[in-house]
Amino acid sequence: MSKHFFGDTAVLLGRSLRHITRSPDTIITTAIMPIAMMLMFVYVFGGAINIGSGTSYVNYMLPGILLITVASGIAYTAYRLFMDMQGGIFERFQSMPTARSSVLWAHVLTSLVANLVSLVVVMLVALLMGFRSSAGVPAWLSVAGILILFTLALTWIAVIPGLSAKTMEGASAFSYPLIFLPFLSSAFVPTDTMPTVLRVFADNQPVTSIVNAVRALFAEQPVGNDIWIALGWCVGILVVAYAFAMNAYRRKIS
Repeated sequence: MSKHFFGDTAVLLGRSLRHITRSPDTIITTAIMPIAMMLMFVYVFGGAINIGSGTSYVNYMLPGILLITVASGIAYTAYRLFMDMQGGIFERFQSMPTARSSVLWAHVLTSLVANLVSLVVVMLVALLMGFRSSAGVPAWLSVAGILILFTLALTWIAVIPGLSAKTMEGASAFSYPLIFLPFLSSAFVPTDTMPTVLRVFADNQPVTSIVNAVRALFAEQPVGNDIWIALGWCVGILVVAYAFAMNAYRRKIS
């Protein structure tokens, strides 16, 4: 790692964040779809969905909405990275004494900041809709840690199409399956109501364990193995995505 890595990353992060502040519609757009889905599920379908245990539906489905917010936001990461590649920014930075990986890390950290802002906006709307949690500070910090780790994992996935896509549409289209994945999990309905094959898939995909862990933390209930499975999924995806992204980057600049 170059001795200039942290300084270079900080400078490039500032550049990316300035782009965000000049175009706040990206954060607003990222938050609008999850908020619209939350409104629809709670006020249109919520009364017809039986989740039992006396839990309000907005409390039940909020963890899934938070994950969808992240999945929506990372599409902009791939888009911004693709536009920088097309605009020759990477070639310009290579001609300067800049740590090579700092360019990617600046985009990743920008994604983290933008997604955290979107998550806060969605949380505020959920509070207005009746979401309540008696969880203490440790539980809230645990939820924040899981969401940050999940955001980093998905952002490094976004880096791959951002570097390798041939068109702007292709750079961001990869996020659609990630947005759809929570619908095949315990995010909106208990998995025991699903057909057998779908239930097996839902019970063994990463979103379910993450949703269950966050939901238990909000409700101050025992998280059991869900939190370790969730962390295992997040770390595993992050490591694999980082390796593939750096390999794609090395090929791109070689």
